[in-house]
Amino acid sequence: MALVSADSRIAELLTELHQLIKQTQEERSRSEHNLVNIQKTHERMQTENKISPYYRTKLRGLYTTAKADAEAECNILRKALDKIAEIKSLLEERRIAAKIAGLYNDSEPPRKTMRRGVLMTLLQQSAMTLPLWIGKPGDKPPPLCGAIPASGDYVARPGDKVAARVKAVDGDEQWILAEVVSYSHATNKRHTLSRRRVIPLPQWKANPETDPEALFQKEQLVLALYPQTTCFYRALIHAPPQRPQDDYSVLFEDTSYADGYSPPLNVAQRYVVACKEPKKK
Repeated sequence: MALVSADSRIAELLTELHQLIKQTQEERSRSEHNLVNIQKTHERMQTENKISPYYRTKLRGLYTTAKADAEAECNILRKALDKIAEIKSLLEERRIAAKIAGLYNDSEPPRKTMRRGVLMTLLQQSAMTLPLWIGKPGDKPPPLCGAIPASGDYVARPGDKVAARVKAVDGDEQWILAEVVSYSHATNKRHTLSRRRVIPLPQWKANPETDPEALFQKEQLVLALYPQTTCFYRALIHAPPQRPQDDYSVLFEDTSYADGYSPPLNVAQRYVVACKEPKKK
């Protein structure tokens, strides 16, 4: 029943999103006329080689209108982003509910392990679709945006992706990519961990152009997901992202190299978290 309700709400949200996209296009088309007037006014001023009181007054009015148009379009886009975030949240809740229902259904045979290639593709898609934090002027990036850690009272929710420190088969401890679940059934329990052994992954990408302070900086020690694996290893930031779509360039600790570090490798913002362990000398 809950899944049917979620489907209905998603359909409503998609309709509302479609309307907001249409409004955005209408707003943009309306504002283009004013932008053309601004350009033509500047061209006339250059031709006449003077800035008269008339042109000053006219430009002041045109720029005031352009600012209002831009703010109106921005507000519509923010509403659209909120709708997208709600849709993604509902889809995730539906996925988790179906997963838990399957885990408790003893009458069905266990699912086959996901193929490695499929898993790597899903991880890449998760990194690419991580939303970019877009705040209003003066807003500071929130916790779990880029390098900003979770707040002290943060409790991971079902479906959240985390770096979890667990014991491997050989007894050694390692950081792995994990998903938080909401059950503790004796026969299906995976790992029960204390909060200090779980690091939530970023929920937003930080924009290097507007919020560089929300990124890890060069030579900062981190835990990063090694490419084509589901394990996190210690690494140094070689270079932070320069654009919103860019990855970090990191140097993984590797004793097989003379300087103790691997050549630079790219890792998405989604899979780079703070390392609280001391840096090796």
